[in-house]
Amino acid sequence: MKRKKILIVDDDPDIRIFVSTVVETMHFEPIAVEDGIEALKMARSLPPELVILDVMMPKIEDGILTYKQFKTDEKLSSVPIIMLSAIAKKTFLHSIRTLNPQKGEDIPEPEAYIEKPPDADELTRVIEIVLTGDRTNLF
Repeated sequence: MKRKKILIVDDDPDIRIFVSTVVETMHFEPIAVEDGIEALKMARSLPPELVILDVMMPKIEDGILTYKQFKTDEKLSSVPIIMLSAIAKKTFLHSIRTLNPQKGEDIPEPEAYIEKPPDADELTRVIEIVLTGDRTNLF
């Protein structure tokens, strides 16, 4: 049986290893990359079932712009995203509102948001909830 792929995007190698380990223990296939450019390229060639995305990354395609690219790309917009970041959720949500197109098309909120450092049990619970689509137990 083919394992579900989870794309992990974080510039911090320790976080990539930690999240990959959690994902593997859940019997999913982690695909870890260090920036948004790699993430978009990888997702377009091997569409994942889920993306775990850092907000603050040093390259041009940071987490906020990468998130926007995912949510406005016809092929990728339905892929659920868990944001994982050291910045507060409120700050991230404000940032994506400023990127909304002027046509009235809003960029949706992510399926979940976890502040760093992540707890393995919380991350496992959130991944399970997001993949089952039952967000009622998320908050």
